[in-house]
Amino acid sequence: MQYLTLIHIDPALMAELPSEEFDRLMCGCFQKADALRDAGNLHGSQQLEAPDTARTLRVREGVARVTDGPFAETREFLAGFNLIEADSMDEAMQIARQFPWARFGSIEVRPVRDMDAVRRRVGAA
Repeated sequence: MQYLTLIHIDPALMAELPSEEFDRLMCGCFQKADALRDAGNLHGSQQLEAPDTARTLRVREGVARVTDGPFAETREFLAGFNLIEADSMDEAMQIARQFPWARFGSIEVRPVRDMDAVRRRVGAA
């Protein structure tokens, strides 16, 4: 089963992290990601630019509005994600624990829905 790990970062906590320590942690993350990919557990990962580079689209009653920044004001922001393969939520959580970013925010682990099953159900196959 696939799971998406959403890495949320608290910029205030990250600002306290010395750049050398950040580089060390990031290098370790890349090494761990490479090992997970080689083992068949990592299908994709990506970092995101800062929230102030985002635009949010909302359509209400046929009217589209585009605003700068993230959808909602929060202390933490979405910094990146990993698409992983795991046999269970427990295994997915064990994989998420291998990355240090929960110390600087949170890592949300969410099962990926089988879109092919949904396509068949709604007749969009």
